[in-house]
Amino acid sequence: MSDAAYFEFLCRMGDNTLVLGHRVSEWCGVAPALEEDIALANTALDLIGQTQMWLGLAGEVEGAGRSADDLAMLRDVWDFRNALLVEQPNGDFGQTMMRQFLFDAWHVAMLDALQQSSEPRVAEIAAKAAKEAAYHVDRSGDTVIRLGDGTTESHRRMQAALDLLWPYVGELFVADDIDTAMTKTGIAPDLAALRAAFDARVEDVMAQATLTIPDDNFAHKGGKSGFRHSEHLGHMLTEMQWLQRAYPGASW
Repeated sequence: MSDAAYFEFLCRMGDNTLVLGHRVSEWCGVAPALEEDIALANTALDLIGQTQMWLGLAGEVEGAGRSADDLAMLRDVWDFRNALLVEQPNGDFGQTMMRQFLFDAWHVAMLDALQQSSEPRVAEIAAKAAKEAAYHVDRSGDTVIRLGDGTTESHRRMQAALDLLWPYVGELFVADDIDTAMTKTGIAPDLAALRAAFDARVEDVMAQATLTIPDDNFAHKGGKSGFRHSEHLGHMLTEMQWLQRAYPGASW
């Protein structure tokens, strides 16, 4: 295993939580209810905290003197390695919670497997993050059920959100050379092996929510992101990185 491959894997984990954490934070102060405002803010903080651990370790592995903050704030859009799912716009509240649930269902399965990683630091980070992810998936799943099995309008919006976001699910389970290297060394699991647990959880929640999962042929079958981000990520990074780029090296 090369340090470059390991670094890439750690950036993928950290970029997923960084980008989704920032997306979720956009609801702060404008969520449909005070309790949702607080819950979403806490979810965003959890995700950013996980980012600090993943990108912090990535910086150590890279050995170029870059910190977690440097990796988060000073890379350009084409250097990010997050899944396309997490950078999708918030849309309405239902779309945000559907995106959150689909990610959470994958995240829980991934973190559970990573606790058995051959790299102690990876296993340690996964164990800490798994506790938060378990709460996230319970909450997002419950919300999807309540909205999906709610009014005619809420059901329509949740089905539309599922139809919109489902094509991005396939990427989460597509392995490339980096993933294969991580699996061979025991650092990370075989992504395809996570699909059964993901499907079982998603199918259970969607059944309770009275929502129809799109046909598998509808799923995104592309490769890894990082070189084909949508314009959404570019706009998001402009906001997220503005202060650091406007005042390089500023501290407070």
